[in-house]
This record gives sequence, structure tokens and C-alpha cells, in this order.
Amino acid sequence: MTHSFLPVAQPDLGGQELAYVTQAIQEGWISSTGRFLTRFETEFAQFCGTRHALACANGTVAIHLLLLGMGLGPGDEVIVPSFTYVASANAVTYTGARPVLVDSEPVTWTVDPRHVEAAITPRTKAIMAVHLYGHPAPMAALLDIGRRHGIPVIEDAAEAHGAKVEGRTVGGLGFAATFSFYGNKILTTGEGGMVTTDDDALAARLRQLRGQGMDPERRYWFPLVGYNYRMTNLAAALGCAQLERAEELIAHRLRIARGYRERLAPHQERLGLQLASEASWARSVHWLSCILVPAAQRDLLMTFLAERQIETRPFFPPMHRLPMYADPSFRQGRPLPVAEALGDTGINLPTYTALSDADLDRICGAILAGLER
Repeated sequence: MTHSFLPVAQPDLGGQELAYVTQAIQEGWISSTGRFLTRFETEFAQFCGTRHALACANGTVAIHLLLLGMGLGPGDEVIVPSFTYVASANAVTYTGARPVLVDSEPVTWTVDPRHVEAAITPRTKAIMAVHLYGHPAPMAALLDIGRRHGIPVIEDAAEAHGAKVEGRTVGGLGFAATFSFYGNKILTTGEGGMVTTDDDALAARLRQLRGQGMDPERRYWFPLVGYNYRMTNLAAALGCAQLERAEELIAHRLRIARGYRERLAPHQERLGLQLASEASWARSVHWLSCILVPAAQRDLLMTFLAERQIETRPFFPPMHRLPMYADPSFRQGRPLPVAEALGDTGINLPTYTALSDADLDRICGAILAGLER
């Protein structure tokens, strides 16, 4: 029997996306100004509960823009979990500052506050809380550390649109936050990013830096070196349509995560399988449903699934294993065993709106068959 291909991710564009993009084209506003941009920023700020939201070209430049706006540069340090997507550390490096890589905790897979506090030095200028695979980082502990040491906590919420900590939406918990709207995210604009903050002075500086550094009061006068990090009105049109359906899109993620759990949880102990956990204080939005399997079986299982037309992806390798961050000084000489174990054992499973119960039966049946071989 021939099965259709099941990808890891695909966008859900079943709302007003085409209508809004068509409208933007018909009105002639296709670049970095237009009413969809204004609307998207306003509504996304409301979504996160912040005063400001600044749309950007993508999630990586959103982080870079934020760090630039905070004045980071050579000699400064930012504490970042080693187990995250490489953009989190790369954006720090772009500024000339240095990422300091710390370990994660083994249950939620997000950054471990104990290791964050141990890594603080006089050069630490920010703590980056990464909300990973849809699960929020332990913000209460991180914000407490930040307050005691006088260090701002920023959120990398690229993978966690709508996730909550004690009922509060990520993006409005720290000094500022960044988001990605890449094509595989819960909310997508194709490519796109956002910075959210309540700080008026920071927001004004970010707007100037985003628009080539132009003085807002004097057209074509550039008092500082800026960047073209703007989002297009076309992308924002997609974002407006996606944001209208945010809770619906999140609900599909939760349905899929629940479906995997119902099918796989009874077999966890027997097969050495572990599913993603959700802390009591959190609402995870399960950007990607994930499992951990024994390291010796991980790549074999992924190959087994690929042969059955089921796409999977390995977890991010911890950044301290990548060539540019491999020097032990990036982790202050400390071992990072949890990050390494996660990188060796984790698998991202297909997670998107169109997955049916029959698809979940097929995927989970193949996972169990592969692990039982």
C-alpha cells in the first residue's frame, strides 16, 4: 500500500490570507508601509499584552535588532541556553557580544535557572529565556534572578506564540521579546519577525534602527548607522489573517499533542520512550510535538519512518557542539549534559493543522513498530 507523504510541518492558510494579500496588492502597498503593517503591530501587541510591537523581516533580525537597541557590543555577555536554535546565539554574536551557553533542565527542556545564575559575571548584560518547542521557559525564576542582579531578561518566543506562564502570555513577561513567523511556525507570514516591549524609549530606538537609522523628525537624515530590517505590508497581510485565527491554530496543536500522548504514553516505559512534559504553571502550545528515544535508536527510527513517507527531524544539536561555539570558554568550561542528551535523543514529529486521526494512527503505529524492531 502506498502512503502519502506526511511532512513535519505545513502552513494553514485557510482564513483570509489570500483576500488580505490580494487587497494589499490591489491597493499598491507591497513594501514596508501600509495599513496591514500598522494593524498587525497593533493587534500583535494586544495579543501579547504589551504597549509596543515592531514587525521585522524575520525572527533572527528581531533578536539582533533588540540587542542593538539595548546597546550590546564587544565585551558584553548574554546568557543563552545551549539547547536552542542557533539563531539565538548568532544574533548575540552579530553585535560583537558573546553568548554564554548554559544547560537546560531535563523535564521541560528549557533553560535551567540554576545554571543561569551560576553563569553571571560582571559582563552579563542580558539573560535570554528561550521558549522551546512551544513550552515557555521558567520566567518567574529567571525574572527573580534578573531583578536580584540588575540584569534584563529577554524572551526568545520564536516557537511559542500564545504560550502562557501562570496565565500570562509570553512576549509580555520580560524586558522585551522576539518572535518568528517563518513558514513552519504556529503563526506565519512566510518570513517575518516581531519585537514586543512595554519600554517606550526602547521601542523608539528600535523603530529608528529598523528603518536605516533615519531621524523620525527629519526625512533622509541619518544620525546613526541603521538597518533595513522592516517587514513588508504583504507579509503583514498574512500575519493579520493568521492572528485572527490564533486560538484556533493553537487548538489544533494541542489536539495533535494530545493525540500523540494518547497513542504513545502507554508504551513509554516498555520502549524507553519519553514524551514532552508540561509544567503545572505553563500552557505549552506544542509548536512541534516531540519525543525522546534511546540515542542508539534515534537515527534508525528516523530512517524507518522516512522509508514509510513520514518526515521527522532531529532535535537541535546543542550549540556548544557547533564549530563556532565549541571552545569551552563559551560554556565557561562547564559540562552541559542535559543539552547533549536532548540533542542525541530528540525527534520532532509531524505537527500541523491538516493531520487527521488516521494520520496520527499511522505515525504512532510506525514509531512503535520501529522501536520494537
